[in-house]
Amino acid sequence: MRVRDLVRDQLRDLPRTVHGGIAWKTEGIEDYSHNLNPFGPPPSLPDIVAKAAEEVAHYPDDSCHDLRDAIAELHGVDADEVVVGAGSSEIIRNFPLVFINPGDRVLVPRPTFAEYSQQCNIAGGKVNDLLLLEAEDFRMDVERILPRITPSTKALYICNPNNPTGRVEARKKILEIVEECRHKDVMVFVDETLLTLVPGHEDISVASFAASYENLLVAGSLTKSFAIPGIRIGYGLGGKEVIRHMDKARLSWNVGTVEQTVAAELIREHHGHVERAAELMATEAQWMFGKLKEIGFPVDRCTDSYFFFNSVQSLRCSAAQFQDRVKDSGFMIRDCASFGRPFERYVRFCVKDRERNEAFVHAIHEAMGSLGW
Repeated sequence: MRVRDLVRDQLRDLPRTVHGGIAWKTEGIEDYSHNLNPFGPPPSLPDIVAKAAEEVAHYPDDSCHDLRDAIAELHGVDADEVVVGAGSSEIIRNFPLVFINPGDRVLVPRPTFAEYSQQCNIAGGKVNDLLLLEAEDFRMDVERILPRITPSTKALYICNPNNPTGRVEARKKILEIVEECRHKDVMVFVDETLLTLVPGHEDISVASFAASYENLLVAGSLTKSFAIPGIRIGYGLGGKEVIRHMDKARLSWNVGTVEQTVAAELIREHHGHVERAAELMATEAQWMFGKLKEIGFPVDRCTDSYFFFNSVQSLRCSAAQFQDRVKDSGFMIRDCASFGRPFERYVRFCVKDRERNEAFVHAIHEAMGSLGW
């Protein structure tokens, strides 16, 4: 007997997902493949961590009481409308464990964050892709989405801003979709982990509306906004019944004492750090768009957020080839082939501060030159 024969059908041939943000493994490479706050963590983070570490001799608070209070205050909801996870990845993992039965169909626009489909597949769900079209600026088209929601559809995923396209959808559009899904008994998972680094996010987010819909779960995270991917803090917002069931799937003591203490203090005392980064990147995105146009890079429109998603097909190379050329100049960008066809010729890259962005644009220009442009 082979181990393979004992593995669940859903897992046997399922590959692991591929993510960006790996340039830290390579010395001397500036990572533009991730979407983190360019300021890095708040300067006081080491002191916050050191103080929190004094309490690690006992089990963490399994209820995450103080952290849930901080998150609830931030979004204007009740603490029992919040569930905390070890990064938003745990919220993404637990959602299909709670709401998706084997064989249920799930609608996932593509390209988008790969973990949605991955975790639905692990739970035994059947993922139906909805291809986002370049001709529609990779935006969600309500008129295309709603007919795809059939009686066999159990859930719909929305990433806002969408990763990797960078497109931001208006609150009105998302709530319209949620309302239509409510009439059809379809759950909606809205991922807002990237939204806090977009200026005006308060008027875009549906987080404060989550408890008003019994079919909505909104995910948030501190990873991108505070540039702390090594400290795993995420959360979900929803109605009390939704959160009660999500809490059942949560691993006991899933968030450590250090993480809880750090997250609560960052939320309460350091949100200005996030707002400054959002304003900076909005300005830098416009600057980078103009500079990329100047050098002839095939960028047609500015991003809605702080990362670009562009085809390099007109440069007559694959994304992997262009990634290698840019890496030769000391920068890492994301090869989007892992998002599936037809995105093997698309790249994703973020914006940072002006000094690094100037060097990055120069690296893009050099990469184009090495390809004969």
